[in-house]
Amino acid sequence: MRRVRGLFASLFVLAIMTVGASRSAAAPADAPVGRADAPAGQMTWAVHVSLAPTWFDPAETSGIITPFMVLYALHDAVVKPLPGSAMTPSLAESWSVSPDGLVYEFVLRKGAKFHNGDPVTADDVKFSFERYRGASAKPLKDSVAAIETPDPGRVRFRLKRAWPDFMTFYVGATGASWIVPKKYVEKVGDEGFKKAPIGAGPYRFVSFTPGVELVVEAFEQYWRKTPNVKRLVLRSIPDEATRLASLKRGEVDIAYAIRGALAEEIRRSPGLTLKPNVGQATFWVNFPDQWDPKSPWHDRRVRLAANYAIDRQAMNQADSLGFSRITWSIVPSSFEFYWQPPGYSYDPAKTRKLLTEAGYPNGFDAGDYFCDAAIAYVGEPVVNYLNSAGIRVRLRPIERVAFFRGWSEKKFKGLIQGGSGAFGNAATRIEAFVAAGGAYVYGSYADIDGLFLEQAGELDPKRREATLHRIQQLIHDKAMIAPIWLNAGLAGFGPRVEESGIGLISGYAFSAPYEDVKLKAK
Repeated sequence: MRRVRGLFASLFVLAIMTVGASRSAAAPADAPVGRADAPAGQMTWAVHVSLAPTWFDPAETSGIITPFMVLYALHDAVVKPLPGSAMTPSLAESWSVSPDGLVYEFVLRKGAKFHNGDPVTADDVKFSFERYRGASAKPLKDSVAAIETPDPGRVRFRLKRAWPDFMTFYVGATGASWIVPKKYVEKVGDEGFKKAPIGAGPYRFVSFTPGVELVVEAFEQYWRKTPNVKRLVLRSIPDEATRLASLKRGEVDIAYAIRGALAEEIRRSPGLTLKPNVGQATFWVNFPDQWDPKSPWHDRRVRLAANYAIDRQAMNQADSLGFSRITWSIVPSSFEFYWQPPGYSYDPAKTRKLLTEAGYPNGFDAGDYFCDAAIAYVGEPVVNYLNSAGIRVRLRPIERVAFFRGWSEKKFKGLIQGGSGAFGNAATRIEAFVAAGGAYVYGSYADIDGLFLEQAGELDPKRREATLHRIQQLIHDKAMIAPIWLNAGLAGFGPRVEESGIGLISGYAFSAPYEDVKLKAK
């Protein structure tokens, strides 16, 4: 078997909902105390969405990046993205792959513990995989013939067939490699676990006040390093101006998602720092009714008209201060197997011509434009451009968890603003948002579906790349979507922050690893 220590190509999104505030078990009695380098102080984030208890459980990861804002604190993974590599051994100290690609074996790290003091074992790894039910669970689980635990420190996955993307899906596109304690979950149940989660991450759960904040404290026995900061608080402040005001008053140390003129205000404010971070979050407009012969969106010319109606460059300057990148794809340009599509100019005359040719010289009523409320800053200008072109739509912002649930359950009609900052590669994005059976797929095309199945079993990287490039070309040729951009997150942080953690993990949207964040010495 060949030894693997690093690898990968590159996983968007966040929320705070409703569950009674609760407390976890105290830190283990043998936790070290009184050391000179013991964690100290509190760092507080102003987050732009409502945190949801579903994000406390890796089994329910929804194919977006937001849950990882919590997972990186409370939990740890067999292998996960860390600074320097998107596939870093974590709870596993190493892994190996058989020459035929059918067996993956992980050697677990000795001494890794859950917050209740229990050791992390092979049974926990197997249990966490088997209970995973989030995004991309089906292709991942369908690939596995058996999971063996020859001893408490080793886990062996036997695949039904060689699958080049096993690690990409296991580590990047899903939450299946993030480990929970089997005995504890079986004792308290799934709902009990969300009320008082126990993980193996650098911070242990303290309390959650729905709609207000999540509080965690340093777990000093964390294997990688003792965290620098004692207490972390993730505070939900959905209003952007209020987030900025809290940052300026020193009530929070880091504020996510400050855009446009407010971001410029951070630049002008003494003691505050604006931190742009271009990750792997792409935004686009979905046309879910394109498979309905009675819908205007069934006509490719109408979908093209919408693409030419949007002035992406002007939006980028006004919203992202020019930091976002217009890449014309749902696949981030940093991902393995990315294909560069041609772009669309901003051309209102061409939009009118295409609509007239399609039989809509006076435009048409396109219904609702659904979007994540936290990303309405993208939806608002898009809706204005479409309305100006005669494609009459109404903005419908929905809180993040409810938005992604409604999208996955196919409850929305009209237009849907898509977005994902999840790790993975071109195949993982296509699986979730384009190919038949994907979590957010309303309809698909037979030629794309056939090519997607073909690439999944292709072991030659060059042939596989050619097939995935062809799929992305077909997405463009069919005008399946209206791409917006590769998002630049704009965060602000205050004078107490020495290390914000933003940008330490390549492609990741938020602060991490939390054990690396640091306050300035007094």
